[in-house]
Amino acid sequence: MDSQAKIKEIVSSHPVVLFMKGTAQFPQCGFSGNAINILKAAGVEDLHTVNVFDDEGIRQGIKQFANWPTIPQLYINGEFVGGSDIMTEMFQTGELQKLVKS
Repeated sequence: MDSQAKIKEIVSSHPVVLFMKGTAQFPQCGFSGNAINILKAAGVEDLHTVNVFDDEGIRQGIKQFANWPTIPQLYINGEFVGGSDIMTEMFQTGELQKLVKS
Protein backbone atom coordinates (compact mmCIF):
# COMPACT_ATOMS: atom_id res chain seq x y z
CA MET A 1 0.00 0.00 0.00
CA ASP A 2 1.46 3.36 -0.97
CA SER A 3 1.64 6.20 1.55
CA GLN A 4 -1.32 8.11 0.02
CA ALA A 5 -3.58 5.05 0.33
CA LYS A 6 -2.31 4.43 3.86
CA ILE A 7 -3.03 8.05 4.87
CA LYS A 8 -6.49 7.90 3.31
CA GLU A 9 -7.24 4.71 5.24
CA ILE A 10 -6.09 6.23 8.56
CA VAL A 11 -8.08 9.44 7.99
CA SER A 12 -11.26 7.57 7.09
CA SER A 13 -10.96 5.02 9.92
CA HIS A 14 -10.95 7.50 12.83
CA PRO A 15 -13.20 10.48 13.61
CA VAL A 16 -10.30 12.71 14.76
CA VAL A 17 -6.75 12.19 13.46
CA LEU A 18 -3.70 14.30 14.16
CA PHE A 19 -0.56 13.73 12.11
CA MET A 20 2.16 15.08 14.38
CA LYS A 21 5.82 15.03 15.32
CA GLY A 22 6.08 12.70 18.29
CA THR A 23 3.20 11.25 20.31
CA ALA A 24 0.35 12.74 22.35
CA GLN A 25 2.33 11.88 25.51
CA PHE A 26 5.65 13.15 24.12
CA PRO A 27 5.20 15.75 21.36
CA GLN A 28 8.50 16.44 19.60
CA CYS A 29 7.77 20.00 18.47
CA GLY A 30 5.99 22.99 19.98
CA PHE A 31 3.30 23.07 17.30
CA SER A 32 2.43 19.41 17.86
CA GLY A 33 2.30 19.99 21.62
CA ASN A 34 0.04 22.99 21.08
CA ALA A 35 -2.24 20.93 18.82
CA ILE A 36 -2.62 18.22 21.49
CA ASN A 37 -3.42 20.79 24.19
CA ILE A 38 -6.03 22.46 21.98
CA LEU A 39 -7.72 19.16 21.11
CA LYS A 40 -7.86 18.17 24.80
CA ALA A 41 -9.28 21.60 25.69
CA ALA A 42 -11.85 21.26 22.89
CA GLY A 43 -13.06 18.03 24.50
CA VAL A 44 -11.70 15.48 22.03
CA GLU A 45 -11.75 12.08 23.70
CA ASP A 46 -11.20 9.73 20.78
CA LEU A 47 -8.01 11.16 19.28
CA HIS A 48 -5.92 9.03 16.93
CA THR A 49 -2.39 10.36 16.50
CA VAL A 50 0.17 9.40 13.88
CA ASN A 51 3.84 10.05 14.64
CA VAL A 52 5.31 11.09 11.28
CA PHE A 53 8.80 10.20 12.53
CA ASP A 54 7.76 6.51 12.51
CA ASP A 55 7.21 6.40 8.74
CA GLU A 56 9.13 8.50 6.23
CA GLY A 57 6.53 7.74 3.53
CA ILE A 58 3.78 9.21 5.69
CA ARG A 59 5.99 12.11 6.79
CA GLN A 60 6.46 13.18 3.16
CA GLY A 61 3.12 11.91 1.85
CA ILE A 62 0.96 13.83 4.33
CA LYS A 63 2.25 17.12 2.91
CA GLN A 64 0.95 16.16 -0.55
CA PHE A 65 -2.22 14.51 0.74
CA ALA A 66 -3.83 17.81 1.77
CA ASN A 67 -1.45 20.03 -0.20
CA TRP A 68 -0.35 21.49 3.15
CA PRO A 69 3.40 21.92 3.75
CA THR A 70 3.58 21.68 7.53
CA ILE A 71 2.97 19.20 10.35
CA PRO A 72 0.86 18.88 12.53
CA GLN A 73 -2.23 18.30 10.41
CA LEU A 74 -5.70 17.73 11.82
CA TYR A 75 -8.45 15.70 10.15
CA ILE A 76 -12.01 15.50 11.49
CA ASN A 77 -14.50 13.07 9.97
CA GLY A 78 -12.16 12.49 7.03
CA GLU A 79 -11.81 16.20 6.21
CA PHE A 80 -8.60 18.20 6.45
CA VAL A 81 -9.03 20.97 9.03
CA GLY A 82 -5.60 22.59 9.16
CA GLY A 83 -2.44 23.00 11.15
CA SER A 84 -1.61 24.43 14.55
CA ASP A 85 -2.41 28.09 13.71
CA ILE A 86 -5.79 27.26 12.19
CA MET A 87 -6.61 25.01 15.14
CA THR A 88 -5.75 27.82 17.59
CA GLU A 89 -7.93 30.27 15.68
CA MET A 90 -10.84 27.83 15.45
CA PHE A 91 -10.56 27.02 19.15
CA GLN A 92 -10.67 30.70 20.08
CA THR A 93 -13.84 31.25 18.03
CA GLY A 94 -15.47 28.04 19.32
CA GLU A 95 -15.60 26.50 15.84
CA LEU A 96 -13.31 23.62 16.74
CA GLN A 97 -15.42 22.62 19.75
CA LYS A 98 -18.53 22.48 17.51
CA LEU A 99 -16.68 20.47 14.86
CA VAL A 100 -15.41 17.82 17.30
CA LYS A 101 -18.88 17.37 18.80
CA SER A 102 -20.51 16.75 15.40
